[in-house]
Amino acid sequence: MLRQPFTRQENTVIQTCVVASSGIAFSGGFGSYLFGMSEVVAKQSTEANDAQNIKNPTLGWMIGFLFVVSFLGLFSVVPLRKIMVIDFKLIYPSGTATAHLINSFHTPHGAKLAKKQVSALGKFFSFSFFWGFFQWFFTAGDGCGFGNFPTFGLKAYDNRFYFDFSATYVGVGMICPYLINISLLIGAILSWGIMWPLIDAKKGSWYPAELSSSSLHGLQGYRVFIAIAMILGDGLYNFFKVLGHTLFGLYHQLQNKDSGSVLSVSDRSSPVIPPSLSYDDQRRAQLFLKDQIPTWFAIAGYVTIAIISAATLPHIFPQLKWYYIVVIYITAPTLAFCNAYGCGLTDWSLASTYGKLAIFTIGAWAGASHGGVLAGLAACGVMMNIVSTASDLMQDFKTGYMTLASPRSMFVSQVIGTAMGCIISPCVFWLFYKAFKDLGSPGSEYPAPYALVYRNMSILGVEGFSSLPKHCLTLCYAFFAAAIFINGIRDLVGKKRANFIPLPMAMAIPFYLGAYFAIDMCVGSLILFVWQKTNRAKADAFGPAVASGLICGDGIWTLPSSILALAGVNPPICMKFLSSGMNAKVDDFLAS
Repeated sequence: MLRQPFTRQENTVIQTCVVASSGIAFSGGFGSYLFGMSEVVAKQSTEANDAQNIKNPTLGWMIGFLFVVSFLGLFSVVPLRKIMVIDFKLIYPSGTATAHLINSFHTPHGAKLAKKQVSALGKFFSFSFFWGFFQWFFTAGDGCGFGNFPTFGLKAYDNRFYFDFSATYVGVGMICPYLINISLLIGAILSWGIMWPLIDAKKGSWYPAELSSSSLHGLQGYRVFIAIAMILGDGLYNFFKVLGHTLFGLYHQLQNKDSGSVLSVSDRSSPVIPPSLSYDDQRRAQLFLKDQIPTWFAIAGYVTIAIISAATLPHIFPQLKWYYIVVIYITAPTLAFCNAYGCGLTDWSLASTYGKLAIFTIGAWAGASHGGVLAGLAACGVMMNIVSTASDLMQDFKTGYMTLASPRSMFVSQVIGTAMGCIISPCVFWLFYKAFKDLGSPGSEYPAPYALVYRNMSILGVEGFSSLPKHCLTLCYAFFAAAIFINGIRDLVGKKRANFIPLPMAMAIPFYLGAYFAIDMCVGSLILFVWQKTNRAKADAFGPAVASGLICGDGIWTLPSSILALAGVNPPICMKFLSSGMNAKVDDFLAS
């Protein structure tokens, strides 16, 4: 319908806005720290579930919180964009890949292929949406529907080994590398197939037999804290690995470049462009540096928002004192730079690791008697939002550099997208929170495992190891060390052989959640593997589109299903699976 052609620069600016908006769904903590503050998650642990350590989600404070913390990261790294992209020539793999994708679309062949990909996405979107609609009819009660199909038998189902017919997880499995999906399955077999049945047999010896299944003093404690130990071990290893890369890279750059040109972040009208650049890169650098974002503007913006945030946040979270926030904002620019630089080298954002660091430091500083659990979770949110948006912005600057887009336009687009995300993400979460009464409960459709993990990290930081069940700390030490050891082995053997060694972070996720989603994702991997064997070119071209259609269709179905739940419209049928013995008892009961 447009008279003017749609340009790659417009495409870049639009995707920047979309990435910024959707990024808030992650850094906003709706499945982790923010939901971990709620009463639903607090009830799953017996410690620190008093009123001062609980804050239930409401739309008002969630939107206000995100608005005062989400923009700081944007201002923290703006003055360093020339250093990162032009002087240090950081790769930013995801940003570079996005740029190549955009550039390929804006060619005659690319436009034709893009139309076919959109058509494939639309077909599988429709299939996934109607499959979700069809499944809804059979979910009238708890444990009903295709999502509870005991694929491998009832005993395996009790240990969470089953295929739950989720189009979303099958699609995610098609997108994720084979190694991640296999790592998830190995973690599920190790935990739910071997460890938990063995520890369950110690009931009455290692922990009291009368404890509820959700008590952290029982089997649930082993599931949660061993998973946390592996996640922390993996995160700590990668933190020091990326930090080492960052420091070595900085040292190397400063040794080999004139420091005057490296640190040129002033507002000169004609910045120096290194003469060693190729013609294409000189042209890119010229356009990248033409639209200057003044350094004084970035510094003033950061300080102003920091002051507003430090004054506002204690009213939202009285447990989070203003001086805690000031300390975070003093250290945050350094950590944001480290994360943005490390992301440029490795494509690995450690936002959640920096958030966990804030959980332990601020939580321990506040103390158990002063709402330390809630203070730690809120501090995690502040830190995660800063370092996450900083690395996202630098990825987008790299995309803009490669597609000849204006940095000023991209910064404005990032601000607009972030503001949209601060409103859209809480509203979508609020819809889920109100529509699904079992949201966040183990075994429900949306168990939100990381919410409990983050809350228990905060409890651990405040109360120490006294709350752990017998031998749990020893097992935590063992798995913490194993995560570091496995990562070390992966780095030592080289990239080719590392593809056959599982990832500890991925292995840890099913420890709490179960094997069902790992099985779904492995089915997705199997579909892609067979497709690549039969027609690799077509699989590479259309695989991501098919996977995206499966994910989006199933995801969009949750919107009408949420509206139906809010309107009190219930599914008409409950499809449940019983053992033959239980079925006989039900028949006898109904006959009597």
